[in-house]
Amino acid sequence: MTHSLVVIAALESEIKAHSLPNHIPVVYSGIGKINAAIATFQAIQRYQPQLIINFGTVGKINPTLSGLVSINKVIQRDISAEPLAPRGIVPLSTKPNEFIVDAHGYVCGTGDNFVTQHDPWLIEQGVDVVDMELFAIAAISFEHNINWISYKFISDAANEDSAHEWSSKVNHGEDLFLEKLKHHL
Repeated sequence: MTHSLVVIAALESEIKAHSLPNHIPVVYSGIGKINAAIATFQAIQRYQPQLIINFGTVGKINPTLSGLVSINKVIQRDISAEPLAPRGIVPLSTKPNEFIVDAHGYVCGTGDNFVTQHDPWLIEQGVDVVDMELFAIAAISFEHNINWISYKFISDAANEDSAHEWSSKVNHGEDLFLEKLKHHL
């Protein structure tokens, strides 16, 4: 079954499938890079999309951001194989260490941990927001030559209050995302 686009979100609490137009499939990956990679691969196999749209929540590193933001670059924030390679770089690999789309937007740092404290490395790399899935979605999309875009709702400030903030705002970005989605239909 082919679809021109598929939406991938980590959790149903971020966006309800019934909120999307009937012809647009939504795939829930679960939290983390491994779950996102598996779900993205399965979505490509099942739907054969031309475009993958990721939607989810993020913590903000850039204090000026709020609401829904578009991501134009994603890096891994938790790969650390020093001294073989600097943080963020997979050593002995020819695969990209960042993925960029042709849209204006912000830099997302993906990692398998929930950010709750200041990390100077994120600032040094120009990371605006942090999540736990996008790098995997972008990497699998790249491997299959499928375009991807990402919209992220800022749910928290990536600090000691993040878990509480995220829990109370996890579903606040749905309407904003649905408005952006209309541009891709």
